[in-house]
Amino acid sequence: MKPIISILFLFISFFSFSQTRNSKNAIVQEEFIFPFQNEHVHGSSIVQLPNGDLLACWFQGSGERTADDVRVMGSRMKKGTKTWCIPFLMADTKGIPDCNPVLFLNKKGKLFLFWVAVLANKWEDAVLRYRTSTNYVGNEAPVWEWQDNIFLKPDDRFVKEVEKKFKEMPENQAGWAAFAPKYDDMIKEASKDLMKRSIGWMTRIPPITLESGRILLPLYSDGLNFSMVAISDDDGATWRPSLPIVGRGPIQPALAVKKNGDIVAYMRDSGDAPARVHMSVSSDQGESWSYSQKTSIPNEASVEILVLNDGKWVFLGNDINDGRYQLSLFISDDEGATWKWKELIEYQGDRKGSFSYPCLIQTPDGLLNFSYSYAMGEGKKTIKHVVLDPKKIVK
Repeated sequence: MKPIISILFLFISFFSFSQTRNSKNAIVQEEFIFPFQNEHVHGSSIVQLPNGDLLACWFQGSGERTADDVRVMGSRMKKGTKTWCIPFLMADTKGIPDCNPVLFLNKKGKLFLFWVAVLANKWEDAVLRYRTSTNYVGNEAPVWEWQDNIFLKPDDRFVKEVEKKFKEMPENQAGWAAFAPKYDDMIKEASKDLMKRSIGWMTRIPPITLESGRILLPLYSDGLNFSMVAISDDDGATWRPSLPIVGRGPIQPALAVKKNGDIVAYMRDSGDAPARVHMSVSSDQGESWSYSQKTSIPNEASVEILVLNDGKWVFLGNDINDGRYQLSLFISDDEGATWKWKELIEYQGDRKGSFSYPCLIQTPDGLLNFSYSYAMGEGKKTIKHVVLDPKKIVK
């Protein structure tokens, strides 16, 4: 594994080199997928289908893990139009919350919907589920042809990796009481429990497909408070776990592949203050990962990363750590060494708004399409879709 100390310096100039734009001149189109409502709507995902339609999904209900009516909903925007159809049901495990849906097309054009069913109303007991379709063209929900759970069984290498990475990390400087259990020790002990390391792995960010055809599905555990990826070398027919992405709070990984083949994971901070985006690197096609370290990027919630067709990188997230009232898009032309351009997507000066959990894709026309949770208080919740031209930012 390559050391990543030097990689941290990629983000030291995150703000000092970025040129902030507030005019939204780069935004080509923006609209709400459905009208404001009272129900909780969150965790959207978006994909462009081979016929040019856009398909989006999200979870919706009277709450999250504690609300048993939560289900996965979807909508589509037909090619050539600028409106979304009436939402339809995508998945619903009756009596159990369904959360964190992710859409993905494999190289053969098969559509995957990944999500988690939250057993016992606890994130750490979530079960990873998926369904597939090759019949997804039309006006309604895809016709699902297969559904199953994805069960992962990390072996003893998982335990050894957790132990090894905590030894490699700098000592935890958090102010624990002398008789209180140490955070690192508690996580290492939990990783020894086969059940705790086998369930509770959750989706959030769409998979990536490597040049080899390997699919990497990003996963994270609220129980262990770190991440890993599920690996498929047969177009998504079977899955196995990578070694864990160990750190003090790196969750919800988003993946980017460098020109040299290294895979970089950018993750939400669920650890100690100050909240900063975590980063880890894999040099072996996602099999193993360096321990995560904090970058200089402020962080409040889930982030997205995307490598564009021209090689530039796009980062999208809440670049603050006191709320979700600001959502920003950054562009780098040197694989994250500097982030020279910034477009402010959302900003609410009174800090009452919430714009978070983005999903980001690039369509063949070069435009960026992304969706995210949009909330302005009770009765004002929806999913927003934005189309942006990156060429109007990079000048």
